[in-house]
Amino acid sequence: MAVPMKNGGISPARVIFYVILSGITTGIGAFLGALIGGISKEVIAMCLSFAGGAMIYIVSGELTPEANKLYQGRITAIGNIIGLLLGILAMNL
Repeated sequence: MAVPMKNGGISPARVIFYVILSGITTGIGAFLGALIGGISKEVIAMCLSFAGGAMIYIVSGELTPEANKLYQGRITAIGNIIGLLLGILAMNL
């Protein structure tokens, strides 16, 4: 996170401030997740399914189009399909 900001010309003091700010929000999110997740197993399942859906959205909506631009082939789509199927298979074992 710090390297792109530093390469973009942001002062080192601001880079450190933003990195610390990001770390604080991550800690707060982890605390709230542990607090909410301790309610029941159903709440944990819902939180994990939301996180999984968010990751699938990011991969399918952001990373795959970029990979298609770089490699111009079907391998990225095939890799996504295989990855999703392996994930489903792993969850059912």
